Amino acid sequence: MKTVHKSLLLAATLVLAGPVLAAGPCEAEIEGNDAMQFNKATMAVPASCKQFKVTLKHSGKLPKAAMGHNWVLSKTADVAGVASDGIPAGLAKEYVKDGDARVIAHTKVVGGGESTSVSFDVAKLKAGEAYTYFCSFPGHSGIMKGTLTLAK
Repeated sequence: MKTVHKSLLLAATLVLAGPVLAAGPCEAEIEGNDAMQFNKATMAVPASCKQFKVTLKHSGKLPKAAMGHNWVLSKTADVAGVASDGIPAGLAKEYVKDGDARVIAHTKVVGGGESTSVSFDVAKLKAGEAYTYFCSFPGHSGIMKGTLTLAK
């Protein structure tokens, strides 16, 4: 009988913990690898969220100085300028120009086996606007990018 009660208690605990363990609707995970690829081509941010959290995991093995990745969000029209202006900022500044108002959010640059997160105010996004997330490490933004949309 005690075994049945323990089993039921364990099952109830797992059911209650399930939502806590799962990623919520106001967050997403994305991976970058040593082949300069993100594992997601799109992300949808629910308009009902106040904040949205993105966690970037580098699934490769190379150090950040050689094959670092970050996650940068801007309007699609601003990607080339943000990426170009970020190169002279260098690794110490995450390849993002100080005070660049075109950048909605960005993570730190991480190397193989590392991860980082950023949260941003969803109110900065507008319905119908085109947004792109990309890696601003020099040479990566041309292929390492995806589309972010504000979902209803």
